[in-house]
Amino acid sequence: MRLVASILFIAILAAVCTWYLPWWMIAVVSAVVAFVINMSNGKAFLSGFFGIGLCWTILILNVDIKNDHILSSRMADLFSLPGYGLFIAVNVLVGAFVGGLAAWSGAALRNGFMK
Repeated sequence: MRLVASILFIAILAAVCTWYLPWWMIAVVSAVVAFVINMSNGKAFLSGFFGIGLCWTILILNVDIKNDHILSSRMADLFSLPGYGLFIAVNVLVGAFVGGLAAWSGAALRNGFMK
């Protein structure tokens, strides 16, 4: 239950921070949530990975559908990708790994302070 709550909390907090702060604040959000909520390193990584992945999927698809996939298609052409869907998937995976690694770092920092 704590894993699902932390995934949703990371996704919502990251979405709010993304509107007002730089993109890299997703790492700070993931690390702080994993530091505050006591979990193992593996569960922290999963919560950051899926929380930021969920957040970025919703945000990217929201913008991409509104502009008829024009920007993502052009960026996919620029990176020689076969379609805009793969470009979106790569972006979501990069964000998810940043969130996962940051959450892992936050949990490891908490576990280091507790010992």
